[in-house]
Parts: sequence; C-alpha cells; structure tokens
Amino acid sequence: MRDEAISGASPGGDRTDGSRRQRSAAGDRPAPEPAAGAGIVLVDTHCHLDFPEFDPDREQVVAAARAAGVAAMITIGVDLASSRRAVALAERHAAVYAAVGIHPHSAREATPAALAELRRLADHPRVVAIGEIGLDFHRGRAEEAVQRRALQAQLELAAERGLPVVIHQRDAVEELWALLTAPQAPRVEGVLHCFSAGPEWALRWTAAGWFVGLDGPVTFKNGEDARAVARAVPLDRLLVETDAPFLAPHPYRGRRNQPAWVRLVAERIARERRMPLDELARRTTANAVRLFRLPLAEARGGGVRVGGAAPPPMG
Repeated sequence: MRDEAISGASPGGDRTDGSRRQRSAAGDRPAPEPAAGAGIVLVDTHCHLDFPEFDPDREQVVAAARAAGVAAMITIGVDLASSRRAVALAERHAAVYAAVGIHPHSAREATPAALAELRRLADHPRVVAIGEIGLDFHRGRAEEAVQRRALQAQLELAAERGLPVVIHQRDAVEELWALLTAPQAPRVEGVLHCFSAGPEWALRWTAAGWFVGLDGPVTFKNGEDARAVARAVPLDRLLVETDAPFLAPHPYRGRRNQPAWVRLVAERIARERRMPLDELARRTTANAVRLFRLPLAEARGGGVRVGGAAPPPMG
C-alpha cells in the first residue's frame, strides 16, 4: 500500500483521512470483458480488494480481472480488520488469495492479542503470505521502535508458518536490509512490494534471494527510477502488481486502480526489457506461483497466451 491519493497526487500524501478514501467518478467502474481469447495469464500479487473504494462493485472488479486474463489476485491485509476481510474475500472467490498482516502505519495495533488472532488467520488454507509488513519512516522515526517490534513479531510468525512475507518499505531501506539480513533474523523469503529504492538496491535485494514487485509507477512519465529497476532486476526475481485501488497505471493515473490493469504494468516492463510480453507474463506468473505456492495450472505448464490490449474503464 502506497501513500498516494486516488486523485493522482504524487506518492507521499497522507491517506489516513477520510477524504482520501473517496471513490473516483463513474468512469472508474470495472473494465468490460475483452473479446474472447484476448487475455494473457498474469497474477496481480498485491491489491487491496477489501478497501472501501471497491464497496460499490467489488464482484464486478474481480470478474473484470478474470475476464482480462488475471489468473489470481492476492488481496493484502494492512491491519487485523482488513486481514479478516481479505480471508473472507479469498473464501468467496476462487481466483483471490489472501495475505494477512499489520502494516507499519498500524504497528501499535500489533498487541499480543492481535498477533494471536493473526496467527490463527495465517493457518487458513487461502492465506499465502504474511503482509503487508515492514518499516516506513517517511513521516519520521517517532514510531521506529514500535514498527520494529511489530515487524519482528510478524517475521517470526512467517518463519513459524513457512509463509513468505510481503514487505512495505519507505525511507527505511538501509534499516530494513540490516534487520532482514542479520545472522539472527528469521529465515523467510518474500517480496519488496512497490519497490522504490533504485536499481542498485534492487540488485542487492535480489542477490540475497528476495523478489521485487513493480506496479503503476513504472508507467508514469516521472517513473524512470522504477523503469531502471525493471530493466535491472533478474527476471526470475520479478513480480507484477497493482496496489489497487492506488497507483493506477498510465493512461488511467488518478483513477481508481483495479487488478485488470496489471497488464499495463507488464506491458511497460516488457517494453523496457525489450522482450515479448508473452514471455514476461509466463515468467512473472511462474515467479508468483513459486513464491506464493499458487495452484495455477497455466503457470506450471508454461502455457501463457497473449492477445488484445488491457481493457479500459467503463463509462
């Protein structure tokens, strides 16, 4: 989850006030179904389908993603309540899986009781990761000790349950590196979601066995840093994601994002890497299957098809 308002402000805006949860105009309704055979097989490895922006049309959003060739979506918890909702959504939709966790912005909620419930949620068969967890010092370091304790407890939970982690990092890459690569750190694998620390750090993380997730900013006019990461990262360590409802890719920046638009992210990355889109789709989907242990026959067989363009919004 990035701190960007759906109105299209640059990353860094505070989205905790109610005004930043307002849904965009009717033009952000789910994409229509493309023509038969026009989809590609992709996995949106990071979205927030439980967020209120999707309350009016959540079922249609999931259906639109499936029609656009998104084989699976991982909906990510950011606190205990959203983790419960993520699990409930995964129970209702065969293409939706859940990650459960407490975001650094909510680190004070990581009480012993909350962590005990998180442990119970993590045992659900539709839960494929612990997240969104991490460190975020963008607003200052007053909560650093609290964030570190919450992160450590959830890393231990992931190691205990044998689950990968979904990591949020902002203005804390050095501290996060030191914590996760320390000799005494819990042995976990995972993805650094919405990677924003540049290509040198991306290569450092991937060399240590981590995955890097890229989303809408790779398509932005001012997204050259993300594109440099897209060109640099080893293909076997790359994932595509949306962070929906945030960070809608070009040409829909400023609208409510949706999992169907993960294709636009994949298209831009393929262009940057000068490789066929079908090959990028096949490899990133296989990476998602491997990390999150998703039961997708399309990826295991390597049969990813490519067809028409990503669907536009209705209206």
